[in-house]
Amino acid sequence: MGRFISLLLLAAMAYGGLYLYYGHVVRQIIDEQLDARGLTALEVEGIEYGPLAPVSRQATIRADVSYRGADATVSLRLQGHPLFSDEVRMELDGLQALRLRFGVGG
Repeated sequence: MGRFISLLLLAAMAYGGLYLYYGHVVRQIIDEQLDARGLTALEVEGIEYGPLAPVSRQATIRADVSYRGADATVSLRLQGHPLFSDEVRMELDGLQALRLRFGVGG
């Protein structure tokens, strides 16, 4: 029983590390794609993906981006695995939300 719990804990730690590293690599891919298209002024605030995304070859990712007074959430489709595939393709799936901030600075 103790061996099973240790094995389960080890697997959970390995998957947690894979999950965090997957997010780091996906964020780098998004930044590279924005830079390649000349959209360097856009800043990626955060990304979200499902719990099984690090172990699948296809994933839907939500990215929160901002530009000056506007924030947007876009949905991206990832084909291929960023860690284990030679070719990874990212496609814009759609705009989820657009938020504009108006304010008076002083």
